[in-house]
Amino acid sequence: MITVSAPGKLMLLGEHAVVYGFPCIVTAVDKRLYVEMEIIDAAEDDIITPQVKESRFVLETLSYFKEKFNINSSIRIKTRGDFSHQVGLGSSSAVTVATFEALNILFSLNLTKKQIFDMSYHVTLLIQGVGSGFDVAVATSGGTLYYVKGGEKMESLSLSNLPLVVGYSGIKADTPFYIRKVSEAFKQRKEEMNSLFGSISSLVEKAKLSLMSENFEEAGKLFTENHTILQKLGVSTPILDNMVKASIAAGAWGAKLSGAGGGDCMIALVSNEKRPSVEKAIQDRGGEIINVQVNTSGVMQEK
Repeated sequence: MITVSAPGKLMLLGEHAVVYGFPCIVTAVDKRLYVEMEIIDAAEDDIITPQVKESRFVLETLSYFKEKFNINSSIRIKTRGDFSHQVGLGSSSAVTVATFEALNILFSLNLTKKQIFDMSYHVTLLIQGVGSGFDVAVATSGGTLYYVKGGEKMESLSLSNLPLVVGYSGIKADTPFYIRKVSEAFKQRKEEMNSLFGSISSLVEKAKLSLMSENFEEAGKLFTENHTILQKLGVSTPILDNMVKASIAAGAWGAKLSGAGGGDCMIALVSNEKRPSVEKAIQDRGGEIINVQVNTSGVMQEK
């Protein structure tokens, strides 16, 4: 029996624009998905996934792996997680990456992290039909990444400090729906949308420098500007907007939704001094504080 885990993620800047080839910044969080795996003497595989959504990703991963590497053994797989798929921290990508890495170890294939990424991205596209792969990339590598679609660029950013508060809206977002919503808008208003994505890209480039130099006041302003553009894209919601506004009013350097929108989480860059008041402000607007460490390890075998 081996156990492998992969981290969840938080998008810092660049969501939606990343789908169209613009860069984003994403960080791994310490909420992890665990995959326990062993070869069994049985006619069929035995898959036990408490979160139903994850079972499809595990099954597709296993099927793809067996066909690609001509594996005939039956395998028992059990999954468990530090977080629910409802929260929007990337459980599907984490479980896919962890399953591929566990299979890699179980069958001693010595696959590289890039190969694990490529196969995991392939499976997520098979199931979801859309996506840029940033969540797959950070689940594989960990840390904080400057990322371009399809793994064209995966630059690890050296951050020693990233003082975030994370607020959950209480609403599970339908990521593929919001990606398609933006896609429809892009088809109808291509010039306008390209301009908005270009603006987001500019914010990402500036934030990359300000986060690495720990100029959080500047980075916070960029967060807030990114949120304003996401509002123009039509992916924010009243509760996310209210949590963002309340965070800034309570002293955050800046705040924005994180992810596809329509629900899930928002994030705020906050000093230690202002953290309690910002957390209270988020809770007063109906949000739930999700306590996470960021910039954490990628996929790995558990001892």
